Amino acid sequence: MFTSILGVRSRIAIFALVFGSFIWTFWYAINSDRDDLPALLTQIIPAGHCACKTSTNFQCASCLDCQSSVIDPSNGEAWDFDYARDGKVESLNEIQCMAAFPGLYEDVERGSKYWLDQGNITSASLDSFGLVHGVTRAMIHNGNLFVVATRSKGEDHRRKMLATLSSIYRALAAAPARSSLPNIEFIFSIEDKADDIAADGHPLWVVARRAVEQSLWLMPDFGLYAWDNIIYDKSNEIGPYDEVVEKALDVELDLPFHQKEPKLVWRGKLSFAPKLRRALLEQSRGHSWGDLKEVNWKVPANYLPMEDHCRYQFIAHAEGRSYSASLKYRQACRSVLVIHKLQYIQHHHYLLIKEGPLQNYVEVERDFSDLPDKMANLLDHPEKAAKIADQNVKTFRERYLTPAAEACYWRALWRGYAAVSSPAELLEIDLKGVRVKRGLRYETFVLRPSSDMLDFRAS
Repeated sequence: MFTSILGVRSRIAIFALVFGSFIWTFWYAINSDRDDLPALLTQIIPAGHCACKTSTNFQCASCLDCQSSVIDPSNGEAWDFDYARDGKVESLNEIQCMAAFPGLYEDVERGSKYWLDQGNITSASLDSFGLVHGVTRAMIHNGNLFVVATRSKGEDHRRKMLATLSSIYRALAAAPARSSLPNIEFIFSIEDKADDIAADGHPLWVVARRAVEQSLWLMPDFGLYAWDNIIYDKSNEIGPYDEVVEKALDVELDLPFHQKEPKLVWRGKLSFAPKLRRALLEQSRGHSWGDLKEVNWKVPANYLPMEDHCRYQFIAHAEGRSYSASLKYRQACRSVLVIHKLQYIQHHHYLLIKEGPLQNYVEVERDFSDLPDKMANLLDHPEKAAKIADQNVKTFRERYLTPAAEACYWRALWRGYAAVSSPAELLEIDLKGVRVKRGLRYETFVLRPSSDMLDFRAS
């Protein structure tokens, strides 16, 4: 009997060892940023959201054809958007905004229609969503920005929240007839995915959404204001978006497209989307046109500054946990962007054109199976590639990702949201019967200690 017990215990120990080894191997495969995983491990990585077959296709090529001149009410003369003159003008009026950036407001119109069909947004709609980490509740009232409440899990959250508020304030401060803007109260999230905060079904403003998440409103990415990443407790400054563009312009000043490196470049963390990003590396492996490497922040050898991506003719883009915020930086280059079928939408994605005379990127399958053929075609037709690169610049760097476009989008979002929501109320009656403000002015909020911003409530 003693021998039998020992046998059972041995089998249990062996099973535990094997099972534990499998779990560890599974965890390592998902979270490793190493590029040299055995093929067997790459096959057991679950697809999850990263290899979902659902993708979003936009049909907005006509938007790029309908930019028009308007009459400038200040002088009665014809006006049309000029990048050199107007790209950094954040005070364009509504008529100018609509004429300069057709197609930019597609998601605002979609959101307005959705909530009109749902019966509009009320204070109760906002109250039904509990304030969780990564979420801020704010309002615009009489042309001023107020912070009602905000919660941040740490410094990364706080910086994203503050950059978003600053972006809103910048568009607000530059608005013509600022005091006539609608009074609105809203909630925004700086998390990558709506699933992170159970936002689907609520009228939240987010940086990215899936096509099925109809209740959400898209807002500009906080990185368009500025970004300063924290990696291993150290700041990794990227800076304001227009500064990123200036660096790209400096690189390309004496570097025409045909003199750039005729290779496809990519840098990124594999663990952010293991199945998807490893497929990208696998399909490019062994090809002379490939310069794709994983990034491990503890080993800086593979690191490549954003502006140095512009030295390549081709730049690959792959989504991360949801969207990837690096797309806008890659779109700052006069290069051909090679992008898999996207699952997540950002506010400017409607202007991505995958074919035709206005094509501004090259689309590949989510598993990158057609990447070698697409690259061979581009390399065999350098004039075609140069035209796509030029159209990328014309569409994004010189129009839809300019400070002017960002400000116009914010104000269009406020108007579209106001059309289907109850007006914001700044004052409320407290338990003592005293009228108090529900929010703190943005200008005062930014002066508070960083620690106070992590969990703030105005009243």
